Amino acid sequence: MTELVRGLHNYAPILQQQGCVATIGNFDGVHRGHQTLLSEVTKEAARRKIPSVVVTFEPQPAEFFAPEKSIARLTRWREKFHALAQCGIDKVLVLYFNKALAALSAEEFIKTVLSDGIGAKHIIVGDDFRFGKARQGDFHFLEAAGSRYHFTTASMQSVMLEGSRVSSTRIRKALADKDHGLAERLLGHPYFMEGRVVHGDKRGRSIGFPTANIHLHRRATPVQGIYVVRMHGLSTDALPGVANIGTRPTVGGTRALLEVHLFDFNQDIYGRQVRVEFCKKLRDEERYASLELLRIQIEQDALQARAYFEECRTP
Repeated sequence: MTELVRGLHNYAPILQQQGCVATIGNFDGVHRGHQTLLSEVTKEAARRKIPSVVVTFEPQPAEFFAPEKSIARLTRWREKFHALAQCGIDKVLVLYFNKALAALSAEEFIKTVLSDGIGAKHIIVGDDFRFGKARQGDFHFLEAAGSRYHFTTASMQSVMLEGSRVSSTRIRKALADKDHGLAERLLGHPYFMEGRVVHGDKRGRSIGFPTANIHLHRRATPVQGIYVVRMHGLSTDALPGVANIGTRPTVGGTRALLEVHLFDFNQDIYGRQVRVEFCKKLRDEERYASLELLRIQIEQDALQARAYFEECRTP
């Protein structure tokens, strides 16, 4: 079971003495490139019989330096932790990214976090890895510091897919371009969001389309609009439906919300933790002059979504 460690002050001294195989980064999306790197970390940790550790940050550095320009995360923190755990990582150390951490030079980061903090014996990073104040450190800096701090290093080459590097940026672009097939190939699974079903304003029920409402807990989302979806977590099989992700301008909404209408489903699921898989984008979110016009459009959306699933079942 993967252990979450919040801050170096919670990293047990006995673990620091034992040492670890570590990697460092944001790991947004935990995509196929990340998965390849994490596989090497767990293999090397098993060979050395010491824990595997991921060092990551909250907020992400880019969010700290320019919160008003925050890029939409592929995964919020809870989803990222679950994905790292599925990769077999023993411990995830999350560091609060603040002024003090941002001010550490590359040398200070190595000494404070990697050496004195977690006692790293071997560190594996991606070929584009940068760290320390003003991103002054890179793999070569880390490699040179290894002899001083008694650790070894390895650099992983970027994973390529269809001629280009697998990256979180490329996945966000694929989603923006409605290319969910490419996003799935880059991630290694369909793009999804997780959350808990909460009470809403019940407007969907009033027009014949009850919805499961899920708060996003995100500053921005990489997907927006109307989607064909599958919902996992309520039964053995994924349940088909249609979803709106956005602010709901027709009813004067201001907070981003994920609303999912499940087909032929009528159960109380409030409080359930679910995963919503995005299959296909149908259209952008729009504002309608009346609830009746909205109802008519949702009816059309639902028909398109049902046709999608029917086509998927056709040999």
